[in-house]
Amino acid sequence: MSNRYAVILAAGQGTRMKSKLYKVLHPVCGKPMVQHVSDALGQVGFDETVIVVGHGAEAVKAQLGDQMHYVLQSEQLGTGHAVLQADDLLKDKKGMTVVLAGDTPLITGETIDALMKEHQSQKAKITVLTALAEDPTGYGRVIRDANGLVQRVVEHKDATAEEQKVREINTSTYCFDNELLFKALKQVGNHNSQGEYYLPDVIEILQKQGEVIAAYQSPTFTETLGVNDRLALSQAEQIMKLRINEAWMRAGVTIINPEQTYISADATIGQDTVIWPGASIKGHTVIGSDCTIGANSEILNSTIADRVEVKQSVIHDSKVAQDVTIGPFAHIRPGTELGEEVRIGNFVEVKKSTLAKGSKAAHLSYVGDAEVGKHVNLGCGTITVNYDGVNKHKTTIDDGAFIGSNSNLIAPVHIGENALVAAGSTITDDVPGKALSIARARQVNKEQYKK
Repeated sequence: MSNRYAVILAAGQGTRMKSKLYKVLHPVCGKPMVQHVSDALGQVGFDETVIVVGHGAEAVKAQLGDQMHYVLQSEQLGTGHAVLQADDLLKDKKGMTVVLAGDTPLITGETIDALMKEHQSQKAKITVLTALAEDPTGYGRVIRDANGLVQRVVEHKDATAEEQKVREINTSTYCFDNELLFKALKQVGNHNSQGEYYLPDVIEILQKQGEVIAAYQSPTFTETLGVNDRLALSQAEQIMKLRINEAWMRAGVTIINPEQTYISADATIGQDTVIWPGASIKGHTVIGSDCTIGANSEILNSTIADRVEVKQSVIHDSKVAQDVTIGPFAHIRPGTELGEEVRIGNFVEVKKSTLAKGSKAAHLSYVGDAEVGKHVNLGCGTITVNYDGVNKHKTTIDDGAFIGSNSNLIAPVHIGENALVAAGSTITDDVPGKALSIARARQVNKEQYKK
């Protein structure tokens, strides 16, 4: 199918969200709602996509980039008025146009594609995406004639008592004949309770002209959920979370309790990885195969290779090689790279540092702005003292070095290959390779001091 266009309505202020953040930019599973909609369209493929924006125009542009056209609806005068802002870009083009709201993050590319195929097969001029709602309050109703053909869509506020009993709702997603859409929009009036120009009025206009009006019912009501307030946002989050988790389980990931596991829409996970309850996998995180992500761990924008075990720890913006063990209660901060078979133990914090293959910081240590070689042992309580109050400095520890417990390495400092630092030392100067460095006061016992 060619000559396909899309219009995303993203101009609403979202006053019911009661938020400084523009409504369509509120995230669902880590991704803004309008990005979910744009990605669904991207799965189908369109020749041109137009975004109708309002007061938050610059923020929406920053999110979606410059691959789309943007038009401004400076006054919010209804959905029909919003689509009319794309008139100059689309009015003379043959083909079909999908119009959908930027606050429907659960809609899928499969449903959009099915809507368009129904539109073509019925040779329709308008095809409405509908859904059956248990409680249709607040939604526009799809009114059919005795033969089941769509007559019109009426807003809840303008519906009669009998029409309000109808459970089939308008989801605010449509497929139009492009040229007829923009001709009909110019005939839409605002004689309704809101004084707005409603896009669904195009249905009645074209129906009176004898054009074919079709409808395609969404597989589920939840897919068409529009988010207008925080309650709906939480509902969308829950539905999307379970959808994502189900997809990963079907792909070979074990999720012990899907209802208590958060995986962002942009994360990737390998087969035979096990995720325990309370884990949060956020952002563009990539996790390999055969990993174990322990309960209540948090991983953000990080790359985790195969066979990594994370126990109740936090990892942000870092890279972890295969066969690494982290935690419990470790904090891997941005800019960290852990090599193969590294061991980061309980209550260890690592920031903007590299640890090469086989090195260990087993417990109660801080490693910041450091370059640690292979098979280095950092004893309990080791601290790289990287900040002098003004600038950060680097600590370098070569292969095979052994740092005794409760040692302070005052950066900038270089510990040589296979060197040893005695427990309790405060190291201010470089240590040569294979040397033993002791930097502590000699022990003095005061006999009978207690008396």
